[in-house]
Amino acid sequence: MRKQRCDGQETRQNLLVAACEVFARKGFREATLAEICQRAKANTAAASYHFGGKEALYVESWRAAFARSLRVYPPDGGVPGSAPAEEQLRGRILSIMRRIIDPESHEFDIAHQELASPTGLLATPIRDSLEPIFRALTDLVRELLGPAASAQQVRLCQMSIRSQCFGPLLRERHRKMAPPGLTPPAPEPLQDDVETLAAHVTRFSLAGIAAIRTQGCDAAEQKTRNFAGGDAVLPRGQS
Repeated sequence: MRKQRCDGQETRQNLLVAACEVFARKGFREATLAEICQRAKANTAAASYHFGGKEALYVESWRAAFARSLRVYPPDGGVPGSAPAEEQLRGRILSIMRRIIDPESHEFDIAHQELASPTGLLATPIRDSLEPIFRALTDLVRELLGPAASAQQVRLCQMSIRSQCFGPLLRERHRKMAPPGLTPPAPEPLQDDVETLAAHVTRFSLAGIAAIRTQGCDAAEQKTRNFAGGDAVLPRGQS
């Protein structure tokens, strides 16, 4: 009985690994259970037995790929929560970039295929999986901006950081993984290593955050001076 359970878990894992690779390369509609099972060295009934069908296997393969990436590259980048916020930001940026450039991070390719030919099956799993990571980044940005920052400023800064991480590296990833002869036109390939890029994005982001924080402090200080000096603007009709 124990051997059967072990064999079943091994088959299930082999199917997930194969499904990640096939869905990443072909997307949901072009992938077939027959190809996945053949790649996993499993019979064609195994996918239905373990996952119930192609749709469930698709969702579970993305979740497995995402979980694998987080095991290899923890979201905090190995920087403890007790470290200065600036260092924590560097760790999170580096973690995102390392995940993107790793060719084994199939969740990016599966998500790219889903965007190209949407099924709607991954919308909730992707949102639920990414939300804790983005929330942690948002909290860190809010701390760096200071208590005077508005919700919009926090949101825009967080979006800017994410864009700097995802934009150029995802484009480079898709360029490298395109089939021969189908490489899309792209700017000059990135030559810098990921640590250099992460350090640049961190410095650039911290400088922008510092500027916004300074503007907010200056505006608050000016408002306080105006109020103290009796220059506050009163509603029309009051004096």
